[in-house]
Amino acid sequence: MISKSSENPLATRPIGMLILKFAIPATISFLVNALYNIIDQIFIGQGVGLYGNAATNVVFPLTTIATAIALLLGIGSASNFNLKIGAGKHEQAGYIVGNGLFFMVLFGVILATIVLIFLNPLLNLFGATENVFELAQVYTSITAFGIPLSIFATASCQLIRADGSPVFSMICLMSGAVLNTVLDPIFIFVFKMGMAGAAWATVLGQFVSAVIACCYFLHFKTVKLGRYHFKPSSSYLKMIASLGVAACFNQLAMTVVQIVMNNTLTYYGTLSEYGKDIPLACVGVISKVNIVYLAFSLGIAQGCQPINGFNYGAKNYHRVRKTYFTAAAVITVISMVFGLAFQIFPRQIVAIFGGGSELCFQFAQRYFRIFMLMTFVNGIQPLTANFFTSIGKAKRGVMMSLTRQILFLLPLIIIFPIFFGIDGVMYAGPIADGVAFILACLFIWKEMKQMSTLS
Repeated sequence: MISKSSENPLATRPIGMLILKFAIPATISFLVNALYNIIDQIFIGQGVGLYGNAATNVVFPLTTIATAIALLLGIGSASNFNLKIGAGKHEQAGYIVGNGLFFMVLFGVILATIVLIFLNPLLNLFGATENVFELAQVYTSITAFGIPLSIFATASCQLIRADGSPVFSMICLMSGAVLNTVLDPIFIFVFKMGMAGAAWATVLGQFVSAVIACCYFLHFKTVKLGRYHFKPSSSYLKMIASLGVAACFNQLAMTVVQIVMNNTLTYYGTLSEYGKDIPLACVGVISKVNIVYLAFSLGIAQGCQPINGFNYGAKNYHRVRKTYFTAAAVITVISMVFGLAFQIFPRQIVAIFGGGSELCFQFAQRYFRIFMLMTFVNGIQPLTANFFTSIGKAKRGVMMSLTRQILFLLPLIIIFPIFFGIDGVMYAGPIADGVAFILACLFIWKEMKQMSTLS
């Protein structure tokens, strides 16, 4: 057990080394998960076809809802945990961990039950067309059983990282993703299970990750966990939710945008030369590719969370400021590399996911180059939102999380297609990204100015 904050490496080791220690495993975890999604999409595209890719895009909102709950409890627990440890309040930190784990399981079971009961209405709400409805139904009826496993594994890995074990956190998520990737071709092509095979591979991978995470908490390092720590308490749930709500809202906002996007693409695609299925499938593929880029920015942002949280709790404000600016510089370089790739090689990237008509490639290239135009600066907004959460300023974190998705992108997706047709969806992306970047810069400038007076 740590008795003094000065003895903790988070307070003494060089910032650059700490970011590498925590951000690299977090980034690898996100990358493996992103690559799993891409490989999954490739296998489905090759084994099931265009409609299979469209079906996974339709049910993607369920994935983001599950992730939203996982981040609500995971980041909320981890942020509170590091703040309490930094302030020397170890017993409260233990209750945070126990309650976080309890509610991860409870919320996962509740969501899975809702999905199974209201499956068909949900698929209609998410924009399933007659060509993809049955495939989406098969896929979701199976993956719903993995929702509690997914939430527990994803959320608990935040706590494992906060406990000073970023490599174990990485292994936990990687193991499930790797198993999923191995089982995908076996179930889809060898056993000819189609969408059901892809779904079962996903669930089995989630099961393995959840079991590995469970094993870690038997030997939690920073505080000794007892059964009494797991007694549910509304006060601790409120503490957890207050710091996890920003990340949760960001994911829920993505869900709302995804649902509106799917329905908009279907409606205006029918009125265009592309039809309703090509836009739905292409945007699904491109969103998976974008997850690879987000893996870097989110990995670095979440890797900085323990550093920011502990040092802010210990009033080491100069280390908090240095952590943010170092991470921002690294994310900007990575964003520029991906931004150039998206502009120069859109056709080659899309072609990885299988063949299609020339019309399909034409739409995918236009969408890539226009919608993803502001990738160069897109990493700053999630970094800033995560920063405010990690230092306990939940309201500002929520505000930053909602800017791009709800305040800017969602209205533009609805309004622009009225005037520009399906191209309006593409124009909405860079405008929302640009405004969100400017707002993030203003928020962080004000916070850093205030923090410099406290140093």
